[in-house]
Amino acid sequence: MPQTIHTGIKSLLDAANSAIETIEAKDAIKLANDPNVVIVDIRDPREIERDGRIPGAFPCTRGMLEFWIDPASPYAKPIFQEDKKFVFHCAGGLRSALAAKTAQDMGLKPVAHMGGGFAAWRDAGGPVEKWEPKKK
Repeated sequence: MPQTIHTGIKSLLDAANSAIETIEAKDAIKLANDPNVVIVDIRDPREIERDGRIPGAFPCTRGMLEFWIDPASPYAKPIFQEDKKFVFHCAGGLRSALAAKTAQDMGLKPVAHMGGGFAAWRDAGGPVEKWEPKKK
């Protein structure tokens, strides 16, 4: 017998979007050069390699987010301990809403996410750079 899902993705997204700040791509483009703002790209490396990336964005896959934010984690990244605003983005704005909510719940602030994600950034004329993985 299939398991019943008690909280579906729509409920999770509605809760996240009601609790976090959403920044439009055109406004995120203006913030990108602000030294007090970190654009956090939570897309998978394959997406970044295929589609490009926002210049200067900090890559953090969604699967490592909690481990990289928590200063007590052996995987903690110093950037998340800085006194900056963190603007999360994914491809279309769904995963980044959940990521921003999780980050906020963990005490990271201020946080926001970019509505429409990387696609909206690109459509709004934001700069995109090619990314290639390091050769082993």
